Amino acid sequence: MPAKEPILIIMAAGMGSRYGGNKQLDCISEQDDIIMDFSLYDAWKAGFKRVIFIIKKDFEETFKSHIEPRAGKVMETHYVYQELTDIPSGFSIPEGRVKPWGTGHAVYSARNIVDAPFAVINADDYYGRTAFELIYDFLKNKADASHNCMVGFMVENTLSENGGVSRGICHGSEGFSGYLTDIEEHLEVQLNKDGENVGLITGVTDSGRLDIIEPGTPVSMNLWGFGAEFMSVIIRDFEAGLAALIEANPLKGEFYLPAPINAQIESGEASYEILKSADKWFGVTYKEDKPEVVAKFAQLKAEGFYPVELF
Repeated sequence: MPAKEPILIIMAAGMGSRYGGNKQLDCISEQDDIIMDFSLYDAWKAGFKRVIFIIKKDFEETFKSHIEPRAGKVMETHYVYQELTDIPSGFSIPEGRVKPWGTGHAVYSARNIVDAPFAVINADDYYGRTAFELIYDFLKNKADASHNCMVGFMVENTLSENGGVSRGICHGSEGFSGYLTDIEEHLEVQLNKDGENVGLITGVTDSGRLDIIEPGTPVSMNLWGFGAEFMSVIIRDFEAGLAALIEANPLKGEFYLPAPINAQIESGEASYEILKSADKWFGVTYKEDKPEVVAKFAQLKAEGFYPVELF
């Protein structure tokens, strides 16, 4: 029996607190494209035929009205909702909690649809064509229960000119040519323009430690590839960790996707191959980023890298 076609999962339920609005649906071209349209185009060209969108139910109609006349014409589309109340039986929502449970929970929301190897991306990041070609090939030919992957970007290719960003700093057995050994979340990652660290890339860990980050260091932009079996890992680890999460930070604690990934690496349950992309990431972390992003996409269309009408 032939293997099922890989699935692309797009996490589109967040609102972007730094950006100040629903940036997933913010148009960035004269043709009313959004950043996600370019990712969908690149994924489709790489071979993806199935896509699951993780969204908030209250903007379902607006979201579908944009997607279906575009990518919906060439890809099989599914929609699931990341809801605060979607938690295992036996748990209750802490009083005052209003936000869902993080990126790991977003993937958990798709547990009833996923039946094949799958990739996970953010809706509001531009990854470049190379990334989708790399991950589609991996999912078709390598992914299984014990062999997953991530596409890594060089840290200097993922920064914003307008402030610090959050990045998963990746440590590998052989840098970009090996396997992931762990991933550590850093906040306020930026090229410093003044102060004692001028000219250096720095980031702050969750514990408050200031790190100097070397150029060329792999970072995660939430572009992961998994065997279909990883969904059972998400279910297992979310159920196991939710009680501790609620106890530690009931109003804002989150189940991040790297948590079960790190646990698998540490236990030896699965390995994560690092696939290198030399493409430059761009996105709109801040509203001030938008004019540059608009200009870049206009240039890519003018050069023929993308058609004027994507779909």
